[in-house]
Amino acid sequence: MDGHDTLGRRLKKSGNGFLPFLSFLLILVAIPRVAFASLLSGVDLGAPRTILSRRAPNETSPLLNCIQVSPPVLSPSKPSQTQTLMVHTFGWSYGKPFVGNYYPPSFDFNRVTFNFTVTSAGRQYDRLALMFFNDTEIFRTSTAEPTQNGIIWTYIKDMSHLLSMFKEPQKIIFDLGNLVDDTYTGSWNTTLTATFFTAEDTMAPADAIFPVSSRQSASDGPSGFMIPEQKAANAIILPQHIKKAVFSISACGQATEEFWWSNVLSSDTNRFGNDTTLYGYSPFRELQLLIDGTLAGVAWPFPVIFTGGIVPGFWRPVVGIDAFDLREDEIDITPFLPLLSDGKPHSFEIRVAGINDDGKGHGQLTETVGSNWVVTGKIFLWLDSTGSITTGSPPTITAPDPTLAIYSSAKSSTNGTVESLDYSIEVSRSLLVTSTLETSSGRQVVTWQQTLTYSNDGSFTNGGNDQTTKQVTSGSEVSSNDYSKAFDYPLWVYSTYKVLSGGNFTIDGKMRRGKNVRKTGDLAIPSELKTFDFSHSPGQHGSPFQGSMSSDWQNGTASYLAAPALKRSFGSGTTEQYYSLAGIGDAKGDELYRRHVLAVNDTIVLDEETFGGPVLQHSHSAQSRDKQTFAKLGIKAMLGRGPI
Repeated sequence: MDGHDTLGRRLKKSGNGFLPFLSFLLILVAIPRVAFASLLSGVDLGAPRTILSRRAPNETSPLLNCIQVSPPVLSPSKPSQTQTLMVHTFGWSYGKPFVGNYYPPSFDFNRVTFNFTVTSAGRQYDRLALMFFNDTEIFRTSTAEPTQNGIIWTYIKDMSHLLSMFKEPQKIIFDLGNLVDDTYTGSWNTTLTATFFTAEDTMAPADAIFPVSSRQSASDGPSGFMIPEQKAANAIILPQHIKKAVFSISACGQATEEFWWSNVLSSDTNRFGNDTTLYGYSPFRELQLLIDGTLAGVAWPFPVIFTGGIVPGFWRPVVGIDAFDLREDEIDITPFLPLLSDGKPHSFEIRVAGINDDGKGHGQLTETVGSNWVVTGKIFLWLDSTGSITTGSPPTITAPDPTLAIYSSAKSSTNGTVESLDYSIEVSRSLLVTSTLETSSGRQVVTWQQTLTYSNDGSFTNGGNDQTTKQVTSGSEVSSNDYSKAFDYPLWVYSTYKVLSGGNFTIDGKMRRGKNVRKTGDLAIPSELKTFDFSHSPGQHGSPFQGSMSSDWQNGTASYLAAPALKRSFGSGTTEQYYSLAGIGDAKGDELYRRHVLAVNDTIVLDEETFGGPVLQHSHSAQSRDKQTFAKLGIKAMLGRGPI
């Protein structure tokens, strides 16, 4: 992940000399980890450990604290035990993950939390990190981009849904590929600890977890699949006494797929000629789970933006939504248990689909996309009584092809040069899987149902240098395992790219985005309600609530100036974020947590955090998504520099 994908899609042919250098960097970043490791075979990738203060040019400057806005996670007032899992510096680390060992504590526990702390100084792209227990991915994160004086961040994550894995010894493989040279000087100095304790709660983690991964742990390698370069499939024999099963997908786009939501129809990739490269397969992506070749469920991914994305000034020191905690999507596969419990191997495959079109307004889903997506899966199992065998009727699957509506139109000048491109994509899909399941508890009808809608309206103007994207992904999911989820992911981004004299260039951008989720019950991964630290809210606790409702919004403006000949860049930005978490009761929601943050030019100038109080109402209509919904006083007024 190069962190500045805008360059990859808008670099112009030029004799200025810096473009080949940038293109070379983009090529390096686009190489999959396995290929990169082979290129560097025979090269000493080791990097001496460094103390961050020695790297910082000004040792008296405090480290800039970077944050991801998220609710506090339950932790014990007196930790039962904290174990250090990793202390490691990732310098030249492509093809060289950290490898260690985990041994469970000697006492009983039902909660586990991670504390991941990272420091860095210098210049560096944002990087992707995956952590495995043997072949099973357990944590996916990304890095903030450092400053010359240094940055630090700490992220705390509840890991209790993986409790069965923490009860057994594990090989730790932590993969954080990084590139260090005379230009990109920042290493990642990391510390990861786990805290184990007991809490009174209603969490019921899975009894067993099976990975769907490339299974490289025997050779101390990370086990992520690279799609489309690899087929992401495993054949697995499951136990025969299963009463509930959930599949989770961890996936994010890299290289030409990092900003998939800003791609164009394949028929338009060369619309501006050879001077501008656009990425194709449309801005729509679907993650598919196939069991024995049959579609079992889908996930429409949240558009993660990493900390170098669009314009880096957006994301310092407040990073993008989920940047430090790349979330998984879940599919209830309980209706497949009558087939999966026969003691035979069954194929589980993850695919990433886009859209191919004919240039005439017709399209269909693809079985491939650009390079590349990093994916893994997990099968969470809840077991029935020992000796029992799960039976039932085969699943009935109703999954018609999605409805697609696509459109594009280009406008040319009098000399035939294309000046602008407008395009739109609308997709809707429904899926229903049902079967009859027989366990020791008797016979029951089990179902998994999804209803999803998507729209993207985009445009390129100014000969392809300016882009506007307006996207909305929404849907609902319902399981017979007392679970439902409704979600809404609005996104609006504008960016403009300009080449200046001397080979310098600028990128300016604006963005508004959100992630709104309403859940009742849980599948495998607990909601924020189940992991929330209620000690901040006297008189409130999780038991009265049937579910949770979270709202996460960001907006901002940012600018970036690069001087490649000087190996320097300059940036500025303003980003505001509002997050709220509420518990859903019988009649109304009670707000549990609220945080409002405003960052201006690397400094947090406002940070309000409250616990409890009335639920804030936010409209998610198409009209209101295009309006600022908070900080209505305006930035200048909040800083005391303008009219109210």
